[in-house]
Amino acid sequence: MKTVKIHDKEFVPYLSSEEIQEAVKALALTVYEDYKDETPVFIGVLNGVFMFFSDFLKYYPGKCEVAFLQVSSYHGGLQSTGVVYTKMDLTKDVEGRHIILMEDIVDTGNTIESLFEYFKNTQRPKSLKVASAFLKPEVFKKDFTIDYVAKEIPNKFVLGYGLDYDELGRNLPDLYQLSEGRINH
Repeated sequence: MKTVKIHDKEFVPYLSSEEIQEAVKALALTVYEDYKDETPVFIGVLNGVFMFFSDFLKYYPGKCEVAFLQVSSYHGGLQSTGVVYTKMDLTKDVEGRHIILMEDIVDTGNTIESLFEYFKNTQRPKSLKVASAFLKPEVFKKDFTIDYVAKEIPNKFVLGYGLDYDELGRNLPDLYQLSEGRINH
């Protein structure tokens, strides 16, 4: 892994693809233990989740269904706007089902909080849990738990493995950190 430049920023290697795959596989098997007698619906929160979601599903040995929705609190910058808006509605009816929301990264938890409200008020699932590739525990201060986390990371802006900086860098298989300052993603 070497340093990469995206737009005007330099990013340094943080987690290799192999390290990420190991963590994702372990997570998928942990989730399977909780749902092996069920057929959960894994809901990918687009766009950043696509690599994690795909890898997770490859390692998940049980029956499951998938769906997607798209929300955003970023508008091309390095920090969340704090306002979460829906860009694409849920692609499946999930009322009365066991749901696991699949997230690329959880930092402040604002997006997940909005999604909890959305599902509770409109979808009425049997259960609702969250699985995230990455969690920034330093900035996550919500009153709920992120049920499944592949890897906790420090509060630095990251890209790669589905995460972007102004729409670039999502295709990098490794995870990189911004090489300057403490900027939230």
